[in-house]
Amino acid sequence: MALEARSEAKLDRAVIFLGPPGSGKGTQAKELAKVYGLPHLSTGDMLREHVSQGTALGVKAKPIMGRGKLVPDSLVLRMVAERIARPDCRHGFVFDGFPRTVTQAKYLGELLKQHGLQQPLVLHMAIASPVLMRRLTGRRTCKVCGALYNVYDRPPQAAGICDYDGGELVQRPDDREEVIRERLHAYEQQTAPLVEYYRRLGSLQDIGADGSFEEVKQRMFESLAGSGGVR
Repeated sequence: MALEARSEAKLDRAVIFLGPPGSGKGTQAKELAKVYGLPHLSTGDMLREHVSQGTALGVKAKPIMGRGKLVPDSLVLRMVAERIARPDCRHGFVFDGFPRTVTQAKYLGELLKQHGLQQPLVLHMAIASPVLMRRLTGRRTCKVCGALYNVYDRPPQAAGICDYDGGELVQRPDDREEVIRERLHAYEQQTAPLVEYYRRLGSLQDIGADGSFEEVKQRMFESLAGSGGVR
């Protein structure tokens, strides 16, 4: 489907991205939302909006976030319900990072029914652990301009130096191998039941997340077209 045709089509459906850190789910979620003119929803962004606006929900969430704790489901689910009731979500939306649990998934399913939307299409960004480790441990960021590199797949012209401004390239602390292994283990523990829940519902499609941005994007749109979700 050409880009112009996609932009005129309507999904009338929620799309959820699941995938481990480094799978590219956030990047692809934003791309899909842009192409179809849908809201890209992030619970983190929503929470920050409520805090900055000083809403009743934001007042409750602010001290919890300040302590580095997870905001409880009771607040998150209220926030999600309010957001998807807005007019810009009537033809669907793209969720990245929610739901995180089966309980949240069931609640979201009920909300979608209330708004006349079918069960969400869930795109599971599947990627082999060795490929993911290479992608994450190889990441380097310019301290000056924030440009991203990968020492394996997209290295700078001169080792450790940004091509654009000569800034030093550094590895983020959470991109070290031992930290990544812990993050991936936590993700698997948390998300495996959610993947199986949506797979049993017939809502889940696996997308090969290895390869370039364009290759993964092509797989994503082919999967979306094959799902029958585009109108």
